[in-house]
Amino acid sequence: MHIEPTATDRIVVVGGGQAGADFVAALRMAGHQGPVTLVGAEPGYPYARPPLSKAYLSGKATAEDLYIRPPAMYEQQGIDLRTGTRVTAIDRTARHVVLADGERLSYAHLVLATGGRARRLPAPGLDAAPNVHYLRTLADVAAMRHRFVPGARLAVVGGGYVGLEVAAVARQVGLDVTVLEALPRVLARVTAPQVSAFYQRVHTEEGVDIRVDTAVTGFAFASDGSVAAVELKSGERIDADLVLVGIGLVPDTELAEQAGLAVDNGIVVDEYCRTEDPAVLAIGDCTSHPCGEHGGRRRLESVPNASEQARVAAATVTGSLQPYTAIPWFWSDQYDVKLQTTGLSTGYDEVVIRGTTETGRSFAAFYLKDGLVRAADVVCSPRDFTAARKLVAARARVAPEALRDLSVPLKQLL
Repeated sequence: MHIEPTATDRIVVVGGGQAGADFVAALRMAGHQGPVTLVGAEPGYPYARPPLSKAYLSGKATAEDLYIRPPAMYEQQGIDLRTGTRVTAIDRTARHVVLADGERLSYAHLVLATGGRARRLPAPGLDAAPNVHYLRTLADVAAMRHRFVPGARLAVVGGGYVGLEVAAVARQVGLDVTVLEALPRVLARVTAPQVSAFYQRVHTEEGVDIRVDTAVTGFAFASDGSVAAVELKSGERIDADLVLVGIGLVPDTELAEQAGLAVDNGIVVDEYCRTEDPAVLAIGDCTSHPCGEHGGRRRLESVPNASEQARVAAATVTGSLQPYTAIPWFWSDQYDVKLQTTGLSTGYDEVVIRGTTETGRSFAAFYLKDGLVRAADVVCSPRDFTAARKLVAARARVAPEALRDLSVPLKQLL
């Protein structure tokens, strides 16, 4: 076993995704000159995940196009990049992490950017089925892309963003697509009923068979172990050549838990991305952090959140505390429809639609709470999204009729 000499000022980052890559870049920009090691379990350079279900799956982007930072940056900035390497344990007392090969890396600060993994569907035989897929990594896309051929039958379990984005790519390639959603509407956890209805209309117009309030009860298998059909509670069977399961993300918190750190639907951190251990920080999809807008705690799965927490953590490590204050935002691309969301719609008491969700493919939905603009979904209108972000950030009090009035530019309401 190789035990490295103590590096009193080394910063070790566990996780080679968006948060980890942005953190090491932000750290150097903040002036940190000490040794930095970034450990990632996947092979290759850190890459962006959102394009996996869109441009990369469709073949419009290469793996190199997804790189978060130019590969040369890591060498130029003196980042010790360890890819294809897994951290198996954290010793907080000795302040080192243990790698799968037994090597120990000591640290002054440890940053956990472990992200998450696709939630598995518990069903006998499913994990061994060669035509059942999840989507979280480059390898996941490589395993399924060759099955995207015209006329193939795709069953998508889950009507969230990933499921609908994959459905859109599949239809554009020429697959027959059925989306199976257990809740009464698609995107039910993140949007208002009007927005859900819009997306159901768009996908139906594109030829997707959307089934809501539909419970999957089992799978029928072919002789080679692949899934031949999805069985529904109604007794119906949906024949399938391949299945995509998109039912959410599980945060990777096991290392933190084993190290005795607090976990509550994510690694618990404060507004400076610090855990209860002052030498350990956490950032990105794996964190549960204070929610300034709504109170309590939240865990966000988004690139902007990962990047902002990376910046906050870099400031914390370099001694210039800057709290996390950014308003969350998200996006989704499906067909020719770009959705941009700002704020969190949790707890809204009124939805105001600017435009119409029943025809066309451009509108905005504003979520109000006690008359204040708390969040917005903006479809195919970058200018309105810019104004909506400012309205949400200001918690503006705007009359609903003014929001609805298309003759009044949103920027006039600021």
